[in-house]
Amino acid sequence: MFKVLKLIEAKNSELKHRHGYDIATSSGLLGMELQGDMAIFTVNLKRILKLIK
Repeated sequence: MFKVLKLIEAKNSELKHRHGYDIATSSGLLGMELQGDMAIFTVNLKRILKLIK
């Protein structure tokens, strides 16, 4: 269980520190939702590209 938790926390840390998920850069709920969606999309795209290689 702790191994899975470690993997999840690593992804959350990557979102926060590398992709700006910790601070909202735009105002309003829609802007924050778009920022979150784009950050998650970026992380998933990086994961897919890594698996393809």
